Amino acid sequence: MYYFAYGSNLNQRQMLERCPDSKPVFTASLPNYKLVFVGWSRQWRGGIASIKPFRGERILGAIYEISERDLRRLDKYEGYPGNYNRFKVTVFNEDGEPIEAVTYIKSEQLEETPPGKEYLAVIQQGYRDWGIT
Repeated sequence: MYYFAYGSNLNQRQMLERCPDSKPVFTASLPNYKLVFVGWSRQWRGGIASIKPFRGERILGAIYEISERDLRRLDKYEGYPGNYNRFKVTVFNEDGEPIEAVTYIKSEQLEETPPGKEYLAVIQQGYRDWGIT
């Protein structure tokens, strides 16, 4: 199955630690959503990544192929159900082909809060890992 990463799980090293069976596949975009940082994470000392519908925007992210075991690991890490909800989304690869994937969206769209520097650095490394600018 495919998993669409848009936040800290873009970081390939972190994703491999969390989901040892995962395989990075390709970059993708999710139209009509935007990236937001919400709430407060004690671990990351700031807002955490989520997405919300927003016409005309798009999120750049990446697709990993994951196993059922990895999906269960992601569920646990993301706090599903409860902290994050898991959704099926249609993303588009670089050729514009639609791909079905699962992703996680914060269950409560809390007030937007700037991310902590360390968390942001993990995400930025993920962008570099995938060549996303």
